[in-house]
Amino acid sequence: MSNRDRADVTAAPGSSLDAARRTRELASAAGGGTADLLVVGLGATGAGVALDAAARGLDVVAVDAHDLAFGTSRWSSKLIHGGLRYLASGQFDVAHESAVERGVLMTRTAPHLVSAQPFVLPLTPLVSRAQASLAWAGFRAGDMLRRAARTPRQVLPVPRRLTAAEARHLAPSVRAGGLRGGLLSWDGKVTDDARLVTALARTAAAHGARVLTRVRALELGSTGALIRDELTGEEGEIRARAVVNATGVWAGGLVDGFRVRPSRGTHLVLRSERLGALPAGLHIPVPGETNRFVLVLPQGDGRTYVGLTDEPAEGAIPDVPEVPETDIGFLLDVLGSVLDTPVRRDEVDGAFAGLRPLLDTSVPGAPGSVRTSDISRRHAVLTSADGVVTVVGGKLTTYRRMAQDAVDACGLTSAPSPTAALPLVGAAAPEQLRDLPAPARLVRRYGTEAPAVLALAERDPALAEPVLPGHPVTRAELLWAARHEGALDPADLLDRRTRIGLVPEDRAEALPVAAEILSRATPSGV
Repeated sequence: MSNRDRADVTAAPGSSLDAARRTRELASAAGGGTADLLVVGLGATGAGVALDAAARGLDVVAVDAHDLAFGTSRWSSKLIHGGLRYLASGQFDVAHESAVERGVLMTRTAPHLVSAQPFVLPLTPLVSRAQASLAWAGFRAGDMLRRAARTPRQVLPVPRRLTAAEARHLAPSVRAGGLRGGLLSWDGKVTDDARLVTALARTAAAHGARVLTRVRALELGSTGALIRDELTGEEGEIRARAVVNATGVWAGGLVDGFRVRPSRGTHLVLRSERLGALPAGLHIPVPGETNRFVLVLPQGDGRTYVGLTDEPAEGAIPDVPEVPETDIGFLLDVLGSVLDTPVRRDEVDGAFAGLRPLLDTSVPGAPGSVRTSDISRRHAVLTSADGVVTVVGGKLTTYRRMAQDAVDACGLTSAPSPTAALPLVGAAAPEQLRDLPAPARLVRRYGTEAPAVLALAERDPALAEPVLPGHPVTRAELLWAARHEGALDPADLLDRRTRIGLVPEDRAEALPVAAEILSRATPSGV
């Protein structure tokens, strides 16, 4: 057995996505047969719909004009929220749903990718005692949500108060002068949002779904779609008994009858050494707001994210949103309010923005406007006059419930959704993950497949080399992505299967390596 074959037997059976499989399955999908369900869009929701339907025994085809997680699903804060913000605004059902879905991810479906993240809210002179009391009440209410969702405190610890010394230990870059303590809280954090989507798509593929990237839906109807292969330019048709539009902020461009009001969330990318060791993230209250924070999110890969904004995004919807200087200035100002030494603009190494697909329920022409930050994050499943089911709204945390509701709305099967107890590719119990013969960093990204990724590097020492100096991602991880995770070009490797591309200089340096690895990802390679 070749080295390649030995590595492949440890990939989850039937889950490997590569260029050859895409070619075969696109030919079969457009070959004249009729699938049960066509899913358009392969972000978290669309990939979740494909998995839910395939796990119920349906014949599924899922397409995206670009790559897995190309849109909003790669631009999140990398948090799996428990719903505290929604509780504060009176959206009790949304808050409870978020807490339940967070618990599902952390304890059953993706414990390798989703873990507990501590946060410190430093009680600086800018935080009044009344504000501190309100925040503490909120964190206690968040813990009640955790208990109501039956998430064990061993998985998600309870909040507590911190002394000034404890707060400085967890957040040493915070200004000591006037610091009177801190509040410690916990939430869920996903290692990488795009990797979560990849795991969803591969798990769907393992259940028989045909997952096809670079396939654009030109027109949708209740019996299928006209499509174009973006790699060859060839057009065709995919027929299906039902169609789900899960294209997020682009949903209104394919189906009439509703409006999406995009909200822009911006994050900064800093080198972690700029803020020093951060055992915990930070909650920094936004001045003048009662329930809004800027978050400092250490990533464990030498980078730290600072976010986020919540601003309306007007005009045409771009493939990749631009980050305005006003967002960068706002985030730096709030961050600087708690630091010993404020971060300068030239110390920002990268920035990214995502567009939340909020359902606009306002009455056209009515006076006044509602801030995007005040629009409900409740999702909606809508069926158009011609029978296309569209799922819109919601958020990353609740993708599974959104997918379940969308499949139910199609009326194709009476079988209940099994996905609340269906482990994603790589998932295992915590004790099993701890015992895997692979570095913890790989286990957090690949779960039970981490030893197979490591084996590639052990068989070829060149693959053990980092893609670029100072970044932990190895060449073996890029090769694994091309062979098993559906990566078709360097952008897939650097911008979605890894996070290297978030810093433009790093991306430029890594491009030749990514191209070289792709050339090796054929059966004649390693």
